Amino acid sequence: MALRGQVVLVNFWATSCASCVQKMPALVQLQADYAPRGFTTLAVAVQWDAPANVAHFVEARRLPLPVAIDNTGAVARSFGGVNATPTSFLLDRRGALVRRIDGSFDVAALRAQLEMLLEEV
Repeated sequence: MALRGQVVLVNFWATSCASCVQKMPALVQLQADYAPRGFTTLAVAVQWDAPANVAHFVEARRLPLPVAIDNTGAVARSFGGVNATPTSFLLDRRGALVRRIDGSFDVAALRAQLEMLLEEV
């Protein structure tokens, strides 16, 4: 998957995280609404989540998002560490970190920020 030139939301989540599961439909909707303009949501299951649980969740909900499993925690470490879920990182088209969101996110505020980032060339 080529993410270069995309605005990317990297969302660390777990199947056991109630707010993660609650926000998943919002992530799916963001992907549907903004993908044509150069936005991608990448859902990264944290290392303490069992891969079988993640696979079942993705299949049962037919998630139309790219999903990765961070088995070793290396992906989380590359973002400076993730100690709780959800934790999200918003990256601009150059791959620079724009915002770290610890905990649940406000969908309207995120949409407003995405609108601004997607206008940038």
